[in-house]
Order: sequence, then structure tokens, then C-alpha cells
Amino acid sequence: MSIALFVPCYVDQLKPRVGLAALDLLQTAGFDVDVLSDVPCCGQPMLTAGEEPLARGLVTRFVEATRTYETVVAPSGSCAATLEIHGRRLVSDPPGGRARVVELTRFLEESDSLPAPATAFPHRVGVHASCHALRELRQGNPSETREGARPDPALTLLDRIPALTRIDLTRRDECCGFGGVFSVEEEAVSTRMGLDRLADHRRGGAEVLTSTDVSCLLHLEGLARRGDTPLRVLHVAEILAEATLGPGWLERNADGGGDGPR
Repeated sequence: MSIALFVPCYVDQLKPRVGLAALDLLQTAGFDVDVLSDVPCCGQPMLTAGEEPLARGLVTRFVEATRTYETVVAPSGSCAATLEIHGRRLVSDPPGGRARVVELTRFLEESDSLPAPATAFPHRVGVHASCHALRELRQGNPSETREGARPDPALTLLDRIPALTRIDLTRRDECCGFGGVFSVEEEAVSTRMGLDRLADHRRGGAEVLTSTDVSCLLHLEGLARRGDTPLRVLHVAEILAEATLGPGWLERNADGGGDGPR
């Protein structure tokens, strides 16, 4: 299988360790991975702003750049949903095939090739279900539907980690309020929604907040810092890397104690 890793622009610029974790996990699972370079944004900001012609142009460039691959893996539910669902609506499949775009935890769980985590992660972890992963990629069950059970691959992978405790949330599938340009155009509502989510995690006693989407985490992390809330924020891929690739992976891949390139 020819696989490419798509590192979204906001991951590359703001949370590069998430991209490194994704690459290390895929290679540890036995895949030969090409990291895409010179590919554009997935087009989500344009779509959420109602600029569909601009989004179509970006998706077209993405399709051309990934023509030789069967699968493109992305550590982002929102980007994967944009390319796989909205992208197929905006750009018809070109001759020669088109790569399937898959969110990272779904790919790892479906391939069943990642070694069992051997390192304990003895923390209480709150999992934020992003709207794109839950409601568009259908990873897990949103509370507003009565459909049959749909497994959430992120939860399946986290539950394999020794000593990790997932906390229960009162409103487990509520939006964080980020929503791309929504957080800019409706700042007050966006902030209120994010604070409500943080309060839910605090009630559950979370020490670590995680998600498959960096965009949600950036929003919640910013609110937590401004509110002086003691909460560590990590992408699911970072926790999996620490538990699977050995103790100290997070520290070894940090730059000056923060999030940075190797």
C-alpha cells in the first residue's frame, strides 16, 4: 500500500510534534510513509467562510499532488473530513484514481498493526470528540442520533494504554466552539462554548485533555491558559507515541520543554 502523511498547515506551524508522532506511529506500525510536501491547505477555512470556489481550487491541487498514492493519512479529523467528504463533492475523481484520505486513529485501528503500548500513562484523560470526526467521519456515536453503535478508533486505541483512565463527561459530544472562522466572527459565543467544555472536563477530574483535532485543542488550550486552568493538552497521537515508542518520547521531541521540531 502506498501511503502518504499529510501534515495540516496548523499542525506544521503550531504543533509540529503531532506530525512527528503520526510519522513515528505509522513507521512503527510497519508502513513505508512519504511525508507530503508542497501541498496546499485542505481548504476548510475557505469552506467555512463560504468561499467555495477558493476551496475547490485548493482541493484540486491536493488531488493532483496525491495522485500516486492509495491512502493519505492525516492527524486531523477536520482536514480528513474536508478532503474526503467535501472534497469529493467539489472535485470529481480524476483519471488514474484518487487517494483515500483517512484520519490517523482510524487508519491505525483498522490496520491493527500498531504494537501494543508497553509504557504506562498514569493520568486521568478527558477526550474531546471533535464535530468533524464524530459527525462527518462517523467515528463514534453522537447523542442526537439513534443509529447503531459506531466505534471511535481514538477511544479504542487509548483504552489499550496501561494505567490510562478516561474520565466521564456530562456532555461528551458537545462542540468546543472553535469552528474555523466561527471563533472569529462569533467570538463571545465561541468563548462561552469552550469554557463550558473545559468546565465539563474539570468536573470529571481530567489531568490531560486530548482529541484527534489540533484545532479544537488550540482553542481549548488557549482558554485554559487564560483561565489559569491546570490542564495538560496533548493530541491523541502524542499520547500514543509516548505509550508505544517508549517513556520520554514527549520530552525527546520537545524543543526547550515546549512543542517543537526534532
